[in-house]
Amino acid sequence: MTAFVAYYRVSTERQGLGLDVQREAVARHLGNDRPAAEYTETESGKRHRNRPQLLAALADCRKRKATLVIAKLDRLGRNVAFVSALMESGVSFVCCDYPNANRLMLHMLAVFAEHEGRLISQRTKEALAEAKRRGVKLGNPRPLEALRLANAVHRARRPAPEVVNLMQTYRQQGKGYRAIALELNRLNIRTGRGCNWYNATVKRALARQDQF
Repeated sequence: MTAFVAYYRVSTERQGLGLDVQREAVARHLGNDRPAAEYTETESGKRHRNRPQLLAALADCRKRKATLVIAKLDRLGRNVAFVSALMESGVSFVCCDYPNANRLMLHMLAVFAEHEGRLISQRTKEALAEAKRRGVKLGNPRPLEALRLANAVHRARRPAPEVVNLMQTYRQQGKGYRAIALELNRLNIRTGRGCNWYNATVKRALARQDQF
């Protein structure tokens, strides 16, 4: 009988965000089985070289002759070299979002994920720069940290704090939800799911922010 070891990763920017979702994905994939052990990494997606919990999970897999189970491929990070190294580690692993993917497909998906991460960073940087050029004063003066937050929160399907701050600025200027959505779309800022903004999604994003 195959043993499984689960590996979860959450971001330092929003600790715990998505952990329950990852556990549910693993539980659905395993069905009646349960992980023999679980390891949770709390770190930034940029720090892909420093993952003690992943190393511990891999060591446990070798000891148990178990398969490593990951909820989503991007939980390993948007880095092709890292995913390739994991493939060569000698430990079998499966991603619940691509359970039937072979090694070639996983490598290509990692390539796409890394490329997407770069595009997200570039689009966010350009959008914030355009907003600043138009005289919108943003609350966070540290653009590199803002980009890290934007990338991490994007994968969690929530708007980055800087995007929410921009919405709040527009609200203070008297703009309605529809007008804010039009401005965000004009700046090429997308929702966490990569979609256009609408008055309802802007309203939900601001309402969610008020709950924290």
